Amino acid sequence: MVADLAKADVVFVGEQHDDPNTHRLELAVLEGLARRRNDVIVSLEMFERDVQGPLDRFLQDGLPEDEFLAGARPWPRYRTDYKPLVDLAVAKGWPVVAANVPRPIASEVSKGGLEVLQGKSDDDKALFAAELKCPTDDEYFRRFGEAMGSHPVPGQSADAARLTTERYYYSQCVKDETMAESIARVYARGSEGGKRPVVVHFNGAFHSDFRLGTAERTSRRLPAQRVVVITMLPVQDLDTVAPDADRQRLGDYLVYTIGK
Repeated sequence: MVADLAKADVVFVGEQHDDPNTHRLELAVLEGLARRRNDVIVSLEMFERDVQGPLDRFLQDGLPEDEFLAGARPWPRYRTDYKPLVDLAVAKGWPVVAANVPRPIASEVSKGGLEVLQGKSDDDKALFAAELKCPTDDEYFRRFGEAMGSHPVPGQSADAARLTTERYYYSQCVKDETMAESIARVYARGSEGGKRPVVVHFNGAFHSDFRLGTAERTSRRLPAQRVVVITMLPVQDLDTVAPDADRQRLGDYLVYTIGK
């Protein structure tokens, strides 16, 4: 698998955030790529665009890690789950991209829809994708709605439930579009002079499952590049693994991890 990934342009690693074995395998994927290539770019859902500055200073200028983390809003399990990926990038001199939209902006969209973005300042507009395509009649919206349907609001009408789903979907879409734009931009910069880097992007699996979400929006921006999707799947018993035809479409590679 890693030998194949080394020939890709963009690799998505879709994770279940709370599975320790997934994070061990994510590091193994990067280590495998490091043995094959020296032009890897790491992209993370787990850092937001407005912390790219301190992230770069940590990577390039020796900013102490505690100062970097104090301003970077790391995820709660950063030290166990994502620090090993960043540390490997530091050791190899690889760029690391804070790819995601800041959470307050995504939260505003979930409450007020895409219209809330229109009045943003130029500085704020730099923190989310310039092009937002968020159709509500495609497979991704259908799957998002099914996922949201598992958390109904008591007493809510069907129309109200649809509007709620749409608002949350638009927030999800802004995240997807922003991460995709971040990936496309860093790939373009890394490709200057005829180079061909590989961008490895780590996100929650729903963002890239079925090659939808961030993966689809990246392919829209990089139509000539090869995008590969890995989906990590924690299970309790490997002997019971029997994905049906739909589940087999989750990714180009399904990687099962055992236990937690």
